[in-house]
Amino acid sequence: MKKLALIAVLFIGIILFWAVEDMPAFGDPDAPANQYVAQMYIERTLPDIGIDNIVTAILASYRGFDTLGETVVIFTAGISVILLLRRGEQL
Repeated sequence: MKKLALIAVLFIGIILFWAVEDMPAFGDPDAPANQYVAQMYIERTLPDIGIDNIVTAILASYRGFDTLGETVVIFTAGISVILLLRRGEQL
């Protein structure tokens, strides 16, 4: 069983190293994310949403549901940790 797990880890590691070669360089201005998506956010944020701060507009409007989901996960994890820590206390 350990050999199978080692083979699986090595196989996935090789695939990940192979996939890294296709990624654009960090901060590459010619990367697709910098050419299309970022430019669209810069050009359309103020007319679409009316918020001057681009980061706030993206998080609150364009990615609102995604941000809400992340917030719920963090809140749930925090409440779980608090409940687990209180479990050992004598009430």
